[in-house]
Amino acid sequence: MAREFRLPDIGEGLTEAEIVRWLVPEGEHVDADQAIVEVETDKAVVEIPSPYAGTVVKHGGAEGETLQVGAVLVVIGDEEEEPKSVPEPVTVETGDSDQTQGSAFQEPSELASVAPIVGTISEEAEILSPPSAGPAGSGSGVKALPVVRKLARDKGIDLTLVAGSGPGGRITREDVLAAAVEREPEQPAASPQAAPTEESEEAVSSPAEPESQPMSRLRRTIAANMSRSWSEIPHVTTFDDVDATRLLEVRTALGSRHQKKIPIEALVVRAVLPALDSYPEFNASLDGDNLVLHPNRDIGIAVDTPDGLLVAVIRDAESKSVLELADEVARLGAGAKDRALGPSELTGQTFTISNIGAVGGGHGTPIVPHGTTAILSVGRARDRVIVIDGDLVVAPVMPLSLSYDHRVIDGGQGRRFMAQVMENLEEPALFLAS
Repeated sequence: MAREFRLPDIGEGLTEAEIVRWLVPEGEHVDADQAIVEVETDKAVVEIPSPYAGTVVKHGGAEGETLQVGAVLVVIGDEEEEPKSVPEPVTVETGDSDQTQGSAFQEPSELASVAPIVGTISEEAEILSPPSAGPAGSGSGVKALPVVRKLARDKGIDLTLVAGSGPGGRITREDVLAAAVEREPEQPAASPQAAPTEESEEAVSSPAEPESQPMSRLRRTIAANMSRSWSEIPHVTTFDDVDATRLLEVRTALGSRHQKKIPIEALVVRAVLPALDSYPEFNASLDGDNLVLHPNRDIGIAVDTPDGLLVAVIRDAESKSVLELADEVARLGAGAKDRALGPSELTGQTFTISNIGAVGGGHGTPIVPHGTTAILSVGRARDRVIVIDGDLVVAPVMPLSLSYDHRVIDGGQGRRFMAQVMENLEEPALFLAS
């Protein structure tokens, strides 16, 4: 007997998801808990496992199609069952509102035998090859990120004909762009003797038409979040600079002793934690007329990815050492760039740090993420002439920009918070001992 599996809510408030790639084609066997499809939500690309064992009778949508939560994702039947069409949900009137029969929830008797549906992330998240061979048209055996696959579709490039230059033969964005250049026909050189015609003159003089490009799902999500924050939160931004001499010395010493790279974000997180203890309004959220002070320090780290800005979250940062924070920053940064983080790793921060210095930035006006009260932006440390004990010296100076919600935090409180953060950054012993 065929059973429908409907798209579950795999994230906080998920309403829809785009099918990136089917891992098991129609007509093939699938085991219970085997990954059957990759979907892209607002922020993450995750694999969804099958709750049943059997034959994939019908896919609920094609690759690139968007499904609503509760829509039929896949139909799984007994072995050798023939594919069939997927029924549409039936809407019935119930008086005040409409309800849809056949929702994402199953009867209790069925739920008892079904494992929880969650997204899974493989150890090599950048290699998104399916576990079983699929049809040639589905890109079976091709190692490429979803964003690269979309670029290839837009450019009309067959990924099975592209040699990957990335790790393990993974096809990169540059490989696709190079293949697109190679397939462009060569333009014949203009003959110097040919006299320009009236049509050619018009073609030269006519302006180029503007190109309209649809924004990606992630870009639309970023735009909606930024608009909401900017329209609802009265922002105040304060700027300052710190002498980063000791901070950079400590970073170098730790890296040398432990033979590992220490991201600057790991040290900044440790420097901010004592200030969050002193001023809990900065680790809070506004709920109507109530200010909710969060007991944990879940620090968001802004990550610049090829698809757009993502904020990865370090859970319980106050419980981690600098070395543990360094490992977590590296892991989350790599996972965000590969779109391999789950929804729980991309939501729920209580304070945010944005290292715009990683892309050469200085001061900025960061936007406070909705649901929080503050964000600290850290710029690149550059050598400048400063005064120390009455003498002019050259030292690495790091720009800081702190934006906060003026409904919750006054200017004086903002300055006191910034002063403690600056003091910690200028002398790391103050936060390393805590």
